[in-house]
Amino acid sequence: MSISETIQTEFGGDTVVEIIDISKAAASDFDRENIIIGCPTWNVGELQADWDVFYEELDNIDFTGKKVAYFGLGDQVNYADSFQDAIGILEEKISERGGMTVGYWSTEGYEFNESKGVRDGKFVGLALDEDNQSELTDKRIENWVAQLKQEFGI
Repeated sequence: MSISETIQTEFGGDTVVEIIDISKAAASDFDRENIIIGCPTWNVGELQADWDVFYEELDNIDFTGKKVAYFGLGDQVNYADSFQDAIGILEEKISERGGMTVGYWSTEGYEFNESKGVRDGKFVGLALDEDNQSELTDKRIENWVAQLKQEFGI
């Protein structure tokens, strides 16, 4: 099961959360009140390829009044200077377009040097490291989704 599917299941299934592959997404897919965006950090601090292609399209989307949560995957050991950069890049752009970030996540329990995904001492969303801390993923998702349910008001 993918991370997106695990989050969807934790929320209560596909009647609660719709998964949209960014490679097949359109601007209209962001026309909703609550949005969860997932993106791994690739290479050294880069967006995953499909997000990289879609990135400029974000300039055409008004996120005003929308609550936006982020989750990212990365490797804090081998890429300690760019861990979770992708969610930081996306969060910065979407916030500039009016999005309200929810789902901030503690940096406790992670070991990295730098991250564009950290604001005011917290990750801008759920940080997952399947390479080095996969045993913590399910519990982190469970806790984050419980937090998001409150922040989304559902």
